[in-house]
This record gives sequence, C-alpha cells and structure tokens, in this order.
Amino acid sequence: MDRFEAIAAFRAVVEAGGFTAASRRLHVPLATVSRRVSELEAALAVRLLNRTTRRVAPTDVGRQFYEASRRILDDLGEAERAAAGESSDPRGEFVVTAPIVFGRLHLVPVIATFLARFPAINITLLLNDRPVSLIDDQIDLALRIGELGDSSLVATRVGNVRTLVCAAPGYLARRGTPARPADLARHDCIAFTGLAGSREWPFQIGRKRHMIAIHARLVVTTAEAAIEAAIAGVGVTRVLSYQVAAAIKERRVRPLLRDFEFEPIPVHLAHLSGRLIPAKLRAFLDFATPRLRSRLQSAP
Repeated sequence: MDRFEAIAAFRAVVEAGGFTAASRRLHVPLATVSRRVSELEAALAVRLLNRTTRRVAPTDVGRQFYEASRRILDDLGEAERAAAGESSDPRGEFVVTAPIVFGRLHLVPVIATFLARFPAINITLLLNDRPVSLIDDQIDLALRIGELGDSSLVATRVGNVRTLVCAAPGYLARRGTPARPADLARHDCIAFTGLAGSREWPFQIGRKRHMIAIHARLVVTTAEAAIEAAIAGVGVTRVLSYQVAAAIKERRVRPLLRDFEFEPIPVHLAHLSGRLIPAKLRAFLDFATPRLRSRLQSAP
C-alpha cells in the first residue's frame, strides 16, 4: 500500500462526500478509491468512515485523522510547489467565511479584486452570522468580529468596529435627542437580537459597564431590518458601525451617545495554526489585510 495515495483517497472521500465523487476528483477508478481506503483502515486497525446507502461520513476517529492528514498533505504539496518555484504563482482553492453584512460590504469587493489579480485561485465564500468551526466546517480562513477565544487560531488583526446607537433625524425632532443612556427610558427602541437583548442595552458609564433598560417597540433578527426601521422613524436602534455606516454617511440616521460606547471590537482574519501556510492563503492574507484595514479606518 502506498500510504500517501491511501491518505489522499481518504481525504477526497471525506471532502467530496462519497466514493464516486472522490473517484471523479482524483481521476482514478471507483474500485481503486475504495481499495485504498479499505487498506488504510486495515493498516490503522480502525474504522475511518461510516458507510450507508445514502451517504459516507467520517467517524470520530476518522475526523481527527482527516484533520491531521489534511495538514500533512497540504504542507507536502506546498513544499513541493516551493521547491519547484511555483510559490510565485499561487494556485488552488480555499474557503473563507465571514458575517453576512460585513462580507457583503467589505469582503466581496476585496475578493473580487484579488481574483482578478490571481487567475489561478478560486474561492468559496460562506456568509453566515452563526459561529462556525474551521475544523468541522472545513474552512481555511475566517473573518471574526470580537475577541478570539480559540488558542488554535493564528490571527491577523485588520481593524476595529464599534457599537453605535442611532436614530433618524425626523424621529429625534419629534422625540428629542437622548443625552445619556438613562434617557432611553422615554424613547421607543428597535432591538436587534444578533447584538443585544430586547430588554437591556449595555453602556460604558465611567469605568463600569451598566445595563440600561429599554422599551423595545420592535424586535428584529437582522441588522438591516433594524437600520431600515430606524430610518423609517420607528425609534432608536443599536448596531455595529460597519452595518450602519452608509446610512450615517447619507444622513438618514445620526449616531447618539458616543461618549458611552465600549472599547472598539477587534476584527481578525484567522486560520488554523500549521507549519506552512499555503501560498494561495498567504497571497490572500497579504492582499486582503491592508485593504480591509483601509476600509475599516474610514468607518464612523
């Protein structure tokens, strides 16, 4: 048994979701892929894959082996390309994830320019506001907003965002402008469940964090809905600075209570730690980092 061919076959089955798709990906017969994976399981004396008539999925041991072997094969491939002098021409595919609004506003324009610069690279962009696992979801690079608690990640800081309270000029003309967080008690509020609760909002008053009770006339599940409702004059809302930047620039809403904001929230590009960073990923990090920093510096 050729150990590397067997591991490559196993990896292809996991990533493609089945033996037939892996056969097409590797351009080898289906029987060959099946034999290589079976020989690998026999050599390791463990079951790496659960096989049913509908799907193939790694076992717990198989998932751990997949992650370890994927890094080994990626490192080997990168070393071979470097030795052959191909690092100056990055190629291949990788997966990036980001929050929905940030990805649409900031990451998509950067990726579009990057793809024009590097025609041999393809990117899959997953926009999702739920937390994702780089390992479980097979993601190469994640844009994360907030403090990073995962010590297995290597992070490059690209800037900061802030939480902003804002309202439409028309609403403020009718109801008055709050001068301090306690003034929100007499205002209608629009709560965004993705950022804060529907009953209280946090503020920095002096050196302490205070939770201020609000009256939520409307509770929504997306930042876009909260901002549109604020523009329509429903009330005061609280969202992240990049989400409301366009509306502030166009003077459809005004930021409020700036003296009571928390410290800026960090934004990172993060990837799993490893011995070698693939040239395609390094090229993207080098390209995207200064451009994202420039875009975030211009935010309100």
